[in-house]
Amino acid sequence: MKRRVGLLCLSLALALPGLAFAQFPEKPIRLVVPYAPGGTTDIMARTMQEGLSKALGQTVVVDNKAGAAGAIATSQVAHSAPDGYTLIFGNNGPSAIVPLIQKDAGYDPVKDFAPVSLVSIAPLVLVVHPSVPANNVAELIAWAKTQPNGVEYATAGAGSLGHLATELFAKEAGIKLIHVPYKGQAPTTMAVLNGEVKILLTTSSDTMDAAVKAGKLKLLGVSTAKPSPLMPGAPTIGQSLKGYEVNVWFGILAPAGTPQPVIARLNEAVRTVLADPELQKKFVGFGCIAMASTPEEFAAMIGAEVPKWREIVETGHITTQ
Repeated sequence: MKRRVGLLCLSLALALPGLAFAQFPEKPIRLVVPYAPGGTTDIMARTMQEGLSKALGQTVVVDNKAGAAGAIATSQVAHSAPDGYTLIFGNNGPSAIVPLIQKDAGYDPVKDFAPVSLVSIAPLVLVVHPSVPANNVAELIAWAKTQPNGVEYATAGAGSLGHLATELFAKEAGIKLIHVPYKGQAPTTMAVLNGEVKILLTTSSDTMDAAVKAGKLKLLGVSTAKPSPLMPGAPTIGQSLKGYEVNVWFGILAPAGTPQPVIARLNEAVRTVLADPELQKKFVGFGCIAMASTPEEFAAMIGAEVPKWREIVETGHITTQ
């Protein structure tokens, strides 16, 4: 009799966690955006907010926590309870690059998170001032090799994705480029428009698109592996520089140790929301392509990206100072 009672108690103990996961979520979920309101990351999170709440049957609260290039919020989520109720809406910056540069960021981009799903991707676009005698990437590389003093390029700041992506481009192309940091994307566009710098590799914007159409800038390529529907007709950089690929990505991550059934439930909700054609149209307006993934696919993407950027940071001695 005692043995039967013991086995019954053991069975219940083993079953209770499963029952708890099956009930997930039982309270509101906090989706942390590591930036101030109004930016692309914030707008995407809020665009998904209602759909996620409906798909999960619980309120999803978007919580903005800016600071240290996204590291403050990302670190807080990394050290939150691994129960699925605190998530981060991350991107390349805080979720892959920042802890490689900020040694006191307080988290490991791979070990401290359980990826839920990719949300969207976008290309970086390579533009040059009209004075540059190149109409494609191959011609740009050939011209740059004739410039013994190097060619200046703009970025939105030291340690930004544009900075690392351009350094990767220079390394793989075997050319000398000189980094000129600015405070934000808008000043970088004006810098290349005014001829202060010759090259810019960054996310697209309405100002940039208008300048390309007006012939004030030359668009040479996009950084994604395949041509982007966001930039019709633009070739990939990889067509001329084999193997070159950089994706701007956004995605949702949970703290490491979050139970697999919870991750699966969240992933299912994200997939449901991103399948909405109206939401997909809105994302195009943000300059992104809505794209879900499995948790494993997203983890593999981050796992491959971190060492790539670590090499660029270390060989280039890149800091935010």
